[in-house]
Amino acid sequence: MHSFERTITPGFILKFTLPTIVMMVFNSFYTMVDGAFVSNFVGTGALSAINIVYPAVNLIFAIGIMLATGGSAIVAKQMGEGDTQRAKRSFTLIVSFAAGLGAVLAVLGLLFAEPMVIALGANGAILDYCRDYAFYLCLFVPFAMLQLLFQFFFATAGRPNLGLIATVAGGVANLVLDYVFIVPLGMGIKGAAIATGIGFIIPAAIGLVYFSGRRGRLLHFAKPVWEPRTLAGACANGSSEMVSNLSVAVTTFLFNLIMMKLLGEDGVAAMTIVFYAQFLFTAIFLGYTSGVAPLISFNYGADNKKRLAKLVRTSGCFIGVGSVLAYGLSVWLARYVVGVFAAADSAVFELALHGMDLFAVGFLFMGSNIFASGLFTALSNGRVSAILSFLRTFVFIVAAIWLLPELWGVEGVWLSIPMAEFAALVVSAIYVLRLRGRYGY
Repeated sequence: MHSFERTITPGFILKFTLPTIVMMVFNSFYTMVDGAFVSNFVGTGALSAINIVYPAVNLIFAIGIMLATGGSAIVAKQMGEGDTQRAKRSFTLIVSFAAGLGAVLAVLGLLFAEPMVIALGANGAILDYCRDYAFYLCLFVPFAMLQLLFQFFFATAGRPNLGLIATVAGGVANLVLDYVFIVPLGMGIKGAAIATGIGFIIPAAIGLVYFSGRRGRLLHFAKPVWEPRTLAGACANGSSEMVSNLSVAVTTFLFNLIMMKLLGEDGVAAMTIVFYAQFLFTAIFLGYTSGVAPLISFNYGADNKKRLAKLVRTSGCFIGVGSVLAYGLSVWLARYVVGVFAAADSAVFELALHGMDLFAVGFLFMGSNIFASGLFTALSNGRVSAILSFLRTFVFIVAAIWLLPELWGVEGVWLSIPMAEFAALVVSAIYVLRLRGRYGY
């Protein structure tokens, strides 16, 4: 029996989605580990530099995740319809296109590293840090694209555990090499970028080897056929995830500008630390949503509304419990998390600790919003998914950043995300309830 056709139980869903959750958490560790080593062994100025460059990194992730989520939904739907040969051709075309696009972006990043970071807000004090981090990270952009795609397609191929192994291997390599390059070798922020890049190469290589084989594979590379409609469908269907990541890039840029204006480099460093907590919990919710998406897409393609409804109901329960736990843990562990990145007697520590108390309220709403958007992507309704993502990650946040700091100063900056998430929750609930009859969940 295909794993997608097994009885839908909470245990089965957790077992199926757990590898993807862990994969996404390890992805968030790439930046967090860089930040911890850089902050402790290079300085908080270098930590600020990582956050200045982060919008450019988000652009790469936005494109990769768009192709990964949109493409995997298309391939899983084709598999559910029984058209396995077309699914393999579509998979190969999407991966090939992503690799080529990654190479083009890498060249552009290498040629224009300094103008790019200046445009992102790098000033004289941290310009060298920003330029070096961006330049060396650009060397690995094609591998970053591939490892993102393979993470999603391992689940589509029914092998989420292999995706977990590949991602853990990359994460462990990043952790070890961060220490080696930054501490004994003294390479500073350049070492952090190279360690992250090598962490991308390992899961990308494992994916290339696995999908090049044919025996016992539900999904593998086949001779691709140029189908612009397939690529356009993948882009359209994954547009919500791209919008989400692009919006994060824009809003991070705005947060950096505001914090630099209000509190200087210490404010940017404190915001960076609080964002790391957001990366972690966002990764958990994204991991669950990405993990369960192939099941939703398969049963939607097979027109099995009973199983689809059970998947959505059970997922709602998991997301609700997870949201409460995320809020509780973020408040309980705030002092320890902040202490990893900043000394307890520093101004950055106090700023980040206070910010975490306010910022964490957003975790109560964030998971439901992420799942609602991912649900419509899995149902091949990229339009609704994009609307939800755009409102949540751009419109509501930009409005909050524009209004709340004017009213409450720094307190308003910290409350911008919770207010935006709450507004997004209202819109998400309206769409989920309104479209229930169409999809039968």
